[in-house]
Amino acid sequence: MAEELEKILLQLTEPDNAVIQQATAQLKQAFKDPAIIPALCAVMSGSQNPQIRQSAAVMLRLRVKKHWKKICPEDRESLKAVVLQVFMQETEHTVQHSLSQLCAVMIKHETPDRWPALLQLLNQATKSSNPRDRQVGLLLLNKVMDANPEPFKPHYCQLLQLFSTVLQDYNNPTALYYCILTLTAITAYTGKEESNQMRSIIPSLIVALQHLIKADQGQAGEAMEVLNELMDTEMSIIVPHAAAIVRFCLEVGSDTTLSDSLRVKALSCIAFLIKLKSKTVLKQKLLNPILQSIFPVLNAAPRPGEQDPEDAEDDSGDGTDNDNPKHCAAQIIDTMALHMPPEKLFEQLMPLTLASLASENPYERKGGLMCLAVLAEGCADHIRTKMLSSVLQTVCQSLSDSNQVVRSAGLFALGQFSEHLQPEVSQYCAELMPLLLGYLSSLNQAKVGHVTKAFYALENFMENLGADIEPYLPTLMDTMLSALNNAENLKIKELAVSAIGAIATAAHELLVPYFLPVIESLKGFLTATTEEMRSLQTQSLGTLATLARTVGNNVFGPLAAECVKLGLNLTDTIDDPDLRRCTYSLYSAVSTVSPDCLTPHLTAITTVMLLALRSSEGITAHVEEDKTFVLLDEDDNDSDPDNDQLLDDEPAIDIHDASGYIVENSYIDEKEDACDALGEIAFSTGVAFQPFLESSFQEVYKLRDFPHEDVRRAAFGAMGQFCQAQHKVWQENPTEANHQALHKLLDVVLPCFVEAVRREPERQVVMGILENMNNVMKSCKEEAFKDPSRLKEISNVIRDVLKQGTACQGGDSDETDDEEQQAEYDAMLQEYAGEGIPLVASCVPADRFAPFLNDVLPLILSKAKSSCTVADRSFSVGTIGEILQALVGVSGGQKVASKLSKRLLPVLVAGVRDSDSEVRNNSVFGLGCLAQAAGPIGVSDYPMMLSVFSNMLTRESNLRVIDNLCAALCRMILTNVEAVPLEQVLPALVAHLPLKEDLEENKTVFSCLTMLYTHSPDMVVNLMKPIVAASSHVLGSKDVDKETQSILVLLMKEFALQHSANFQAAVTSLPVEQQAKLGAVVSAS
Repeated sequence: MAEELEKILLQLTEPDNAVIQQATAQLKQAFKDPAIIPALCAVMSGSQNPQIRQSAAVMLRLRVKKHWKKICPEDRESLKAVVLQVFMQETEHTVQHSLSQLCAVMIKHETPDRWPALLQLLNQATKSSNPRDRQVGLLLLNKVMDANPEPFKPHYCQLLQLFSTVLQDYNNPTALYYCILTLTAITAYTGKEESNQMRSIIPSLIVALQHLIKADQGQAGEAMEVLNELMDTEMSIIVPHAAAIVRFCLEVGSDTTLSDSLRVKALSCIAFLIKLKSKTVLKQKLLNPILQSIFPVLNAAPRPGEQDPEDAEDDSGDGTDNDNPKHCAAQIIDTMALHMPPEKLFEQLMPLTLASLASENPYERKGGLMCLAVLAEGCADHIRTKMLSSVLQTVCQSLSDSNQVVRSAGLFALGQFSEHLQPEVSQYCAELMPLLLGYLSSLNQAKVGHVTKAFYALENFMENLGADIEPYLPTLMDTMLSALNNAENLKIKELAVSAIGAIATAAHELLVPYFLPVIESLKGFLTATTEEMRSLQTQSLGTLATLARTVGNNVFGPLAAECVKLGLNLTDTIDDPDLRRCTYSLYSAVSTVSPDCLTPHLTAITTVMLLALRSSEGITAHVEEDKTFVLLDEDDNDSDPDNDQLLDDEPAIDIHDASGYIVENSYIDEKEDACDALGEIAFSTGVAFQPFLESSFQEVYKLRDFPHEDVRRAAFGAMGQFCQAQHKVWQENPTEANHQALHKLLDVVLPCFVEAVRREPERQVVMGILENMNNVMKSCKEEAFKDPSRLKEISNVIRDVLKQGTACQGGDSDETDDEEQQAEYDAMLQEYAGEGIPLVASCVPADRFAPFLNDVLPLILSKAKSSCTVADRSFSVGTIGEILQALVGVSGGQKVASKLSKRLLPVLVAGVRDSDSEVRNNSVFGLGCLAQAAGPIGVSDYPMMLSVFSNMLTRESNLRVIDNLCAALCRMILTNVEAVPLEQVLPALVAHLPLKEDLEENKTVFSCLTMLYTHSPDMVVNLMKPIVAASSHVLGSKDVDKETQSILVLLMKEFALQHSANFQAAVTSLPVEQQAKLGAVVSAS
C-alpha cells in the first residue's frame, strides 16, 4: 500500500486540477483502510521526496488529532517509535517541523510517562555536542511543550537547568529561539519551587535576546513575548531585574536600524511593566530613563518622503490603532498617566513636554501635543485643578500653527481634553467654538483626513455643552444639513451625521426645529442598498439612536415603530456586525422612549442578539496549521455512523484561551453592544421581556470570562440590569413566582460580582462591576440582602478595594507603602467601592451595618487629611455625609450616628474650611446629615454648627455651597426646631433662596418651610414675599422632581387660602410670567 500511497501523494502536487481531483478521490478511499497508518509511516520514513515525506507527516497528524482512539494499540506503539526515529534521521527543516508537530499532537493523547522514548530522545538531543542535534532537539521540545506543558511539570527543574546552558549558546541562534519559546510555554505553569531558577535565568535571557536580534529580528520579536509572559505570570521573578529589562527594551525601542515591529514589541513590554508594577518603576528610579529614551521616539520625524500613519489622508482621526514605535511611545506615557501619581509623573515629564512644545521642529511640537493629549484621561483631576488654562492656551495656539501636522495633533489633543476634562473645559466655550467652527467653514476645500480630526475635536467638545450650545446651533446645523445634502464625499456625510448625534446629546429639545430635515436625510441613507453606503448607514443608525434618547418622546415617539422595522429589515438583508450592533443600540434607545413598539418584535430582536453572543465568528484560531489536507480529512468520515463521537477527544475552539486566537474588533463590539442593549431592553420593556430573560441571562453569564475586557464589562452590566428588571417586574406584579425569580437572579449575580471584583485584572471592568453592584443595591434595597451571608460578602469586598487588596490593584503586600499619593484611576476605583457603603447602610438595620462601618471608617477618614488630593478629601467627606443620610432612614440609625458624632464632627468642620469648594460643599452636606441622623442627642453640637454656618454664609461665594448651607440649616430645623434660633436663622436662610445649583435640595428646603408654617406660622407669613418669589422659580421647573413640586403647591395653596391679602401682594410684586404660573397653580383643583 505504501508505494500506491506515495504515487497518490505525488499526484496531489501536480499543477493539474483533474489529476488532483482524481488523486483526492483515491486518497479518500485509501483512508477507509485500517492499514493507512502503517502505510503513511512507511512513506514518511522511506520516500526520497521531502515534499512527500512532509505530506505523510501532516496527514498522520490530522489522523491522530481526530481519530487517536480509533487507531489500534499496535499501530499507536509503532507510530511512536517510527516518528522519533524518522525525526532524528530527517535533514530537511520543513519535514522536521511537520514531524515535531505530529509529536506535539500525539503528546496530547500520550502523556510523557507513557512515552519514555520521547523523554530519552529529548534528553540526548538537547544535550548533544552536535549543534544540529541540539537545534533539532530543542525544536521538538518546543513543539511538545507548547502542545501540553502541564504533564511535563515534574521535569521543569531539569528543563530550567538545560535552558540556562542553552541560553549561553550564542552561536546557535535557532537553539536560542526554540529554547526561549519553550520557556514562554512553561512560564504560566511554573510555581514557587521553580521561581529561584527562573529568576537566575533572566540575565542570560536578556543577553540571548540581544544575540537573537542580531541573527533574526522576526524570531527575536516572537521570543520577546517571554518577557510579557513572565510579567503576567510571576512578577516577583521580574522585579529584581526590572532595571535591566527596561534598559534592554529601551535600547531596542530606540534603535531606528531595527524593524518597527521589533521596536514596538520592546516598547510594549515597558508599557506592560508600568501597568503591572508602576511602583517598582518609581522605586527603582526608572521613570526618568524611560522618558529620556521615549521622547526622541515620540518626537521623531518620519523617513524622507513618508508620513506618520495618523497624518496620512486615510486616517480615522481618533489617533488610535497605529502600531508603530511613535504610537507605542505615546502609549507608554498614557499608561504612566493611568498608573502613576500625577505629582510624581509631571515633575519629570513636563520639562520634556514644554521643551518639545517650544521647539522649531514641527514634529517635536507635535510630540509635545500628543503627550498632553494622552495625559488627559489618567491625570484629569491634576490637569483640571492645576493647569487647565495654560494647557488649553497651548492647544489653541497649535490650532493656528503653520504646519498641518501640528494643527492635527492640536485637534486630537483638544478632542481628548473635551472628553476627559469635563466640566471645566466646557467653560472655555467662547474661546474654543469659534476656532472649531472656523475649521468647518472650509469643509469642502480641506483634506478629508484633516477634517476628520476637526470633527473628532468638535464632537467631543460639543457633546458636553448642554444648553450652552444654543448660540452656535444655527451655524452648526446649517453646516451639517448642507453637508448631508451637498457633500460629494461620503466620508464628509458620515462625519456630519456623527456630529449631529453629538449636537443632539447637548441640545436635546433645542434640536427639534431641525429634526424633520435630519430624519429625511437619515432615512435616505438607511434605505440605500450599495456596499459603499455601509459605513454611512452604520453611523446613521447610531445618530438615530441618539435622537431617540434626546429630542423627547413627543417628537420621536411617532417614528419609533418605523425605526424598529427599519433596523430589522437592515439586519435581514445585510450581514455586517457593525450594522447589526448599531441596530441593537437603536432598539435599546427606542425601548426607553416607546417600549410598546418593541414588544411585538422582541422574539426577532433577541434571536439576533443571542446569536451574536454565542457566535465565535471573527474569532480565528492562531495556530500553525498545514491547510493542504484539512478538507480531505474533514470529509473522510462522511459515511461513518459514529461521526458524532469522532471529535470527543478534541475540544472545540475555546475562545477563553485568548493568547491562541485572533479576534476581529467588529465582532467584539457586536457582543459588547448586544449585552448593553439586552440589559436596557429588559429593564425598559419589563413584563414583556420575561419570556426572554432566562435565555438572555444564560448567554450573557457565559461571557463573564470572555478574553476581551469590554465584553466582560458589558456582560456584568447586563447581569445587573436583568436583576433591576426582575425587581421592577416583581414590584409591579408582586407574585410569589416573580419574587422567587428575583432571588434566583440575585443569588447568582451578586456572588458573581463579589468574586469578579476580587479576581478581575482590569480596573475599568472592576469599576463597572462595582457601579452595577451599587445600582442593584439601589434598586433592590433590602431584597439584595435577604441571604444572611450577603452583607458580609459585599462589605468585605468593599473593604478589600479600599485596602487595595484586589487583583487589579496589584493585590500585593510587598508593595504597600505609606505614601498617600496614588494614580487617579486607583483613587477612582476606591470611590466606586466607597459609593457602595451608604447603599449598604440604607438596606440593612443599623446594628447589622455598624461592625462593617467600624471596619471601613478609618480607611475613609484617612483620605480627609489636608495632605490628600482634592479628589480624596471630597470623596472622604462626601461618603461620610451619604452614610449619615442613609442612617436617617433605617432602624437603629440614630443610635449609630450619635456614637459616631464625636469622630466625624471635627473632620466635617475642618472640611467646611477647605480651600476647595467641592470639599466645603460635601462637608456642609455631611454636617446637616449628622444633625438629622443623630436626632435629639446631637443638640449639644448645634451652637457650634450654627456658628460655623453663620460665618460661612457671610464669606461663601460658591453657589452650590450656599445651596447646601441652606439645606443643612433646614435639616437642623426639621430635626430639632426648638434648638435653632429661628428669628436669626430663618430670614438669613430665606434671603438665599431660590437655590441656584443644587436643585435636589429644594425638597429639604420646602419640607422645612412647610413644617415651620405649621410650627410658627407668623414667622413664615412675615417672610411670605421672598418665599413666594423663590417658589415661582421652582414651580414647573423640569429640574425639580414631582414630590417637591407637590409639597410646594400645597404650601402656596395654604398661603392663598389662609393669608390671601399677603399672598396676593407677594404675587403682584413678581414679573407677569411668574404671576401667571402661581395663579394657575393655586386655582388648579
